[in-house]
Formats: sequence, structure tokens, C-alpha cells
Amino acid sequence: MRDDDCDSDYEYEKRPTADAATFESCIFLLILPLVIVLGFFSSRILDSVPGSDRRYNAVMPSVADLWMQHALALAERGRGSVEPNPLVGAVLVKNGQIIGEGWHERFGGPHAEIHALEHAGEHARGSTLYVTLEPCCHHGKTPPCTDAIIKAGVANVVAALEDPFPQVAGQGAQRLRAAGIPLDFGPGGAEARRQNAPYLTLLQKRRPHVHGKWAMSLDGKIATQRGDSKWISNEASRRVVHDLRGRMDCILVGIGTALADDPQLTARPSGLRLASRIVLDASARLPLSSHLATTARETPTLVVVDERTSQDALSPLQDRGCEIIPIAQTKAGHLDVTALLLELGRRRFTNLLVEGGGKVLASFAEADLLDELHVFIAPKLIGGETAPGPVRGKGVALMRDAKTWPHVATRFLEGDIYAHCFS
Repeated sequence: MRDDDCDSDYEYEKRPTADAATFESCIFLLILPLVIVLGFFSSRILDSVPGSDRRYNAVMPSVADLWMQHALALAERGRGSVEPNPLVGAVLVKNGQIIGEGWHERFGGPHAEIHALEHAGEHARGSTLYVTLEPCCHHGKTPPCTDAIIKAGVANVVAALEDPFPQVAGQGAQRLRAAGIPLDFGPGGAEARRQNAPYLTLLQKRRPHVHGKWAMSLDGKIATQRGDSKWISNEASRRVVHDLRGRMDCILVGIGTALADDPQLTARPSGLRLASRIVLDASARLPLSSHLATTARETPTLVVVDERTSQDALSPLQDRGCEIIPIAQTKAGHLDVTALLLELGRRRFTNLLVEGGGKVLASFAEADLLDELHVFIAPKLIGGETAPGPVRGKGVALMRDAKTWPHVATRFLEGDIYAHCFS
């Protein structure tokens, strides 16, 4: 899905500079000949193994894998600028050299394939296109990429991932094949799926991709027994958090956190996106003097309340500029976060950051609605029987029932540890 199809930290890093991108490309091109030679010999070994499958599967990465890795790196540069569209990168290769490349740079702008074709110009004829997502074949804000690929005379297309958007969903591949251009799906599929997890969540589950975030001590505390929490993590960790916030569509906390911390819930400095602030506040208790209320006309503040809350309680917040979202409660007496996510999905929000507190994170965890975790662990011991942990709620009775994330990327941040957990 691209552009008005939306009508219907993988790590979170800052965009590379032009110098960094040039350096990476130079290193990539320097090692490519060596990989080709090694790949040749490894393929000869595979040829001697009965029953071996050589399609994008060798002892060494194939040349197609390397070109696709470059396309995936290009796609990453669009993170924060293209949502709710997918991240897409494209590379045109001819005679073993890159003749054109590009990525989807902004929502509503040209797609990656178009940038690559414009870069290559007339040299695109007879080339192979490596693209991280199946080319679109329908009219949105821009014409179909398949038409441009055919017109340019591209000889072959290799795509990492089929686009599940209903107006594409294999039809882009069919359009190219019908025009005599082979299209193979293969290299980079797992990476492309991981890279576009938020897009796929929104498209397939009709809700935002949910990120849980907290900072804690070595003994799993997010505050002292007296509620003091500033600061558990160090400045380096907080910079990463602000960068993460700057890529979100919305940031959510419970009323307990709003009352205790009076947070701003903004990215400082400003990021690529301006996230809406969301407060789960069943009884509309958010103080009119709070940061979230007094700045609601500058940065959207959405207050989620019990649908039975009286208008008298809501009007003062609305007068401040807050938007009210009435939601039903569950049988357990909590606001229904599943219903809230469907409403946010209807608004085409792609990424939601849940920052706490413990009861709120538990409500998402117990409904199996946490898609990723961003956990900052400080080398501190807090102790205290009543000092809170990051996730409260009922919990699990047996260890075998605990949710386990299959992938964890870790970074050291000047003493803190950042654990990014994802599927």
C-alpha cells in the first residue's frame, strides 16, 4: 500500500548523512567482487550436493542477497517520513554495477522505483531491479510503478516481499510477467517483513503496531517506594527515547502516570512526526493545569474516557482543546484497549508507543497487544517491597506461559543497556 492506499529502534536509528551513505556504498562496492568470487566457488560446491536448492540459498550470500541488503538499507531512510505507507528501497543493477537507486522518501511522494528509474535514466533498459516490496499496479497519488518499469525497459525484477494490500497482492507481479518481465520473490523476505512490521500490522490487524517502553533498575523497579523515578536511565538512554517518540504517531500513558509525572510526552528536539498524546482516563481526571491539557492546541491530546462519563466532566477538557474518545469498559472494569486500538487504526495511526504505567502496560500485555518492547536497564539497585515494577496486572502462573520475544537487539548506552525485543 502506498500513498492514498491509506484511504481505504530492526533498530530505530537516525537517517544516515550523505557522507555516511556514500562511505557505506563504497565499502559495499569494494567487497562485492570478493563475494562474487566466493559465491562462485560455493555454488560449485552446492552443485555437487544431490538435492541441493540453489535458489537464493548458498553457503555465501548470493549477489542478489547483497543487492537486496543495499535496497533494504535505502528503505530504512524513509522511517518516520512515509507512514502509514510502507518503507521501500530500490536498486537498479546492470553489468554488476548500480546504475540507479532510490527509496520512498515521504508520504505522497514518488515511490522508490520511480526515484531509481529517474536516477538511471536511459541506462535502465536491460537492467535488473531489486526492490524490497512488490511494485504497485494501481493509481493512487502516483501512477502505477509497474507501468514505469515496463516503459523503462527493465529486464528483470527481484522483490523481497509481496505487498498484501488488496489492490496489489500479487497483481503487480502478474502485470510485469504479462509484459514479459520475470519477477521473482526471494532474497531479503524476512528482513523486509521485519522492517515493515508496523505497516503489516496496520494493514492486516487494522490497528497500530504497539511498542511498549520503560526504564528500570537491575532489580526491575521503575521507581522507589516513595514514587521517585527521575531519573532511572541516563541521558544517552533518554536521547534514544526522544528519537523513538519522534517516529511515533501517538504516545499513550495512564492517568496515574499523568498525575504523578505531569509529562509532556513530546520528542525533544522535535522528530520527523508529531505524535498525538493519549491518556487513559476513565473519569476525566486530567488536571486542566497539566502539560497535556495546557498544550493540547499545539500538540494533540486525546483523553480516553468511559463512555458513561458525564458531559459536565468532559467540557472543561474540551475547552482546553483536548479531544475526547469515549470507550466501553471490559467486564473487569478497565477501558477496552482493543476497542481503542481499532479506533486508532481507523485514523491510520501506524505506530503507538505505550509508556506506562504498570497497570496500562499490563492491560496491553494481557491482551497480547504488545508487538515490540523498548527496555532501558540502568545499573542501579533500588529495592523495596512496594517499589513498583514495569508491568503489573494478573501476570502468568507458570513460567511456560510467559511471552518470549524471539529476537532481542541490545545496545550499551554509556552504562545503560537498551534491549529492543521484537518478533
